[in-house]
Amino acid sequence: MKLGEPSLDQLRIFLAVVDEGSFGAAARASGRAVSAISYGIAQLETQLAATLFEREGSRKPVLTEAGEGLLAEARAVADRADALLAKAKSLHTGLESSVGLVLDVMVPSDVTAQVLREFRRMFPTVALTLNIEGLGAVAECLLDDRAQLAIGGPVIGDNPALERQVVGDVELIPVAAPDHPLAAKDVAPGESRQHLQLVLADRSDLTQGREFSVLSPLTWRLGDLGAKHALLKEGLGWGNMPRHQVAEDIAAGRLVELDLPEKPGAAYPLSALWRRNERLGPAANWLIDGFRDGLGN
Repeated sequence: MKLGEPSLDQLRIFLAVVDEGSFGAAARASGRAVSAISYGIAQLETQLAATLFEREGSRKPVLTEAGEGLLAEARAVADRADALLAKAKSLHTGLESSVGLVLDVMVPSDVTAQVLREFRRMFPTVALTLNIEGLGAVAECLLDDRAQLAIGGPVIGDNPALERQVVGDVELIPVAAPDHPLAAKDVAPGESRQHLQLVLADRSDLTQGREFSVLSPLTWRLGDLGAKHALLKEGLGWGNMPRHQVAEDIAAGRLVELDLPEKPGAAYPLSALWRRNERLGPAANWLIDGFRDGLGN
């Protein structure tokens, strides 16, 4: 048996009859004559060599077993065609087909989830590629053309190849386990240099030789903020962490905020970053506004 190739219009007629409940209702919904709907269904049945509706004994068409089986596939084809047309329309209006986004590991995860949830609703046709990096690796993703937009910290904001727009900040605070020596009151100046400091390491070469809030010569350098967090709770050292990430641990007594004379904690400004030679589209610009609102700047 040789099957034909149904047209997209025939599939849409089939779906209209199913969704509207009758040939007449499908005709009214699509602005066509009932005869055009009947002809479209007949042609589709011929192409598929299958009867799609039981027409005997009922005023309303009822799907046959074959019709039930083919319904999901027909709807999937129509949905993909709608997505294709929507993306083509978006391209003609200047909307990006995709956006590569890289976020600093310091960006609060709840802000990220909130912004990206709304982004998906606002821009359903724009594919998003997301990377999470730290320090210079954020800028490296931009400079290597692996992303078009970044939300990154101050350590790479002065790169001459990048444009920069402040969107907010995150508070960093020094913390340690409750039984750590630096958790005691009245810590003497310089005592922090006698204890192991856990430091977030830069996976890129862009900040090679630069140090950020490092007080102790005794350091463990970790490429992952989550690993640093876990080791701090185990009492293996002290270090700076975003307040939002350790707030529950402090409240539960798993970590304490240190009162060090050097006051190593600080505001960690976050900026939207993009290549100076690239013009951002509507979706990327929306992301900048979304993170600015989420970070409260």
